[in-house]
Amino acid sequence: MVLRGLVMLVLAAGALAAACRVPYGGSPDAGATPGERYQFRRVFEVAGRQGIATDGERYYVSDSAALYAYSRDGELLKSNPSPFEGLEKPANHIGDISVHGGELYAGVERFVDGHATDIQVAVYGAATLRYRRSIQWKPASGQVEVSAVAVDAERGVVWMTDWVNGAYVYRYDLGTGKYAGKLHLRPVPQWQQGIAAFHGRLYITADDGDADAGEADNLWSVPAKMKASAAFVRHEKLFTEFRRVGEIEGLDFDRAAGELLVLANRGKRIILGMPRGLYPGYDREIHEVYVFGLTRGR
Repeated sequence: MVLRGLVMLVLAAGALAAACRVPYGGSPDAGATPGERYQFRRVFEVAGRQGIATDGERYYVSDSAALYAYSRDGELLKSNPSPFEGLEKPANHIGDISVHGGELYAGVERFVDGHATDIQVAVYGAATLRYRRSIQWKPASGQVEVSAVAVDAERGVVWMTDWVNGAYVYRYDLGTGKYAGKLHLRPVPQWQQGIAAFHGRLYITADDGDADAGEADNLWSVPAKMKASAAFVRHEKLFTEFRRVGEIEGLDFDRAAGELLVLANRGKRIILGMPRGLYPGYDREIHEVYVFGLTRGR
């Protein structure tokens, strides 16, 4: 009788847990596509410290206050050292970027000591790197910072991360630019830096390793749900391949080559999101793009 009672208790607990998961679209990996495996291939240095994007033909890199275009061989093709010209709102910071339909989408704001104002998604011509228009931020959404943007053409939205309060990712309609809702991340990746949409999931880089303690940063993913209020986050990768731990930044997927691109910085101490002095052994900050080959599988 005791054994039977225990069995009934376990079954009841399982039923209750299943019922509790319904509002969040099922268990953490329910309906998820197989994960990606990542094989390190190469690394190359770039001028920018913030974001990386590719259209399969060129690599685009953002610095805090500049934009660059590179060939696939790493040759600098074009730069825009004045990306804030033409913006209606004041800005001093560009985050991670995304490329779609011949245009670059960049998370832009005024950022000082962990506090952001005048958030927007600035859109640039990919060929010219010149400003065209902006998608305006909706403060009522609760978003207080934009560290990265990702165009999700399959769903017709632009996703935005928040480095200050990463509990949600926010989406805006790609066609109209209007706010379209937010997705609660469970659990929350700490200090989100980059985002990319790929194979029905959102991939997020997080500066969650303590560089002073020698801890590496991580890649996380979550289903790109449009109707559910929340989704469960899955750990994808610990970046042990970086030459030295530091500050991870943006990412993108090269669909044609089957590669993951990740930008990482090393050499400078980062306090409240701002570079503050150099680590011993460095006379400058180094910005590098790490390239990983993708192999589907769990």
